Amino acid sequence: MVQCEMCGDETSSPKTIKVEGAKLDVCSNCTDFGTAVKQPSSSSSSTKYSTGSSSSSSSSSSSGGGTSGGTSTGTTSSGGSRQDMFDDMDELAADYDDRVRNARESKGLSQSELANELNEKASLIRKIERSDTLPSDRVQSKLERFLDIDLNAEGASGGDSEWSGGSSSGSYTLGDVVKRKD
Repeated sequence: MVQCEMCGDETSSPKTIKVEGAKLDVCSNCTDFGTAVKQPSSSSSSTKYSTGSSSSSSSSSSSGGGTSGGTSTGTTSSGGSRQDMFDDMDELAADYDDRVRNARESKGLSQSELANELNEKASLIRKIERSDTLPSDRVQSKLERFLDIDLNAEGASGGDSEWSGGSSSGSYTLGDVVKRKD
């Protein structure tokens, strides 16, 4: 018995329908909510996307256009461990607002003059300097280039290298990790 993907009822013979672009296996009561999808002659358990356990021939032939689901964009080639997409991104410095303000003042520019030079709004520069908003990657690169500053955090690529403390047993407590502001 299979559960209907619309109402959750148990059904022995699910029908595949398309609802707003999504293919769902539903019971006979819910078939009116979408349009019927013709089943391919192969087994109904195959999907468009490869899960790694299926053969490579079925994943390459299951997708007519676009990329095959068998290609793994989130894995590294060595060891097969998953890589987080944020690992390659630079982390913005905590004092980015002070860096922008100090660099702007050292050039003798007002917020509106800096905004004109960068072709941005003065309100955006004000918000960045008050740390009310984070600069987009595009604005960050404009600021870094024009003001000749670096807004990336030091040691961002080091990851866990900034960890210090802990007992000899290797366990950490909250006190080892927290940085007090006073």
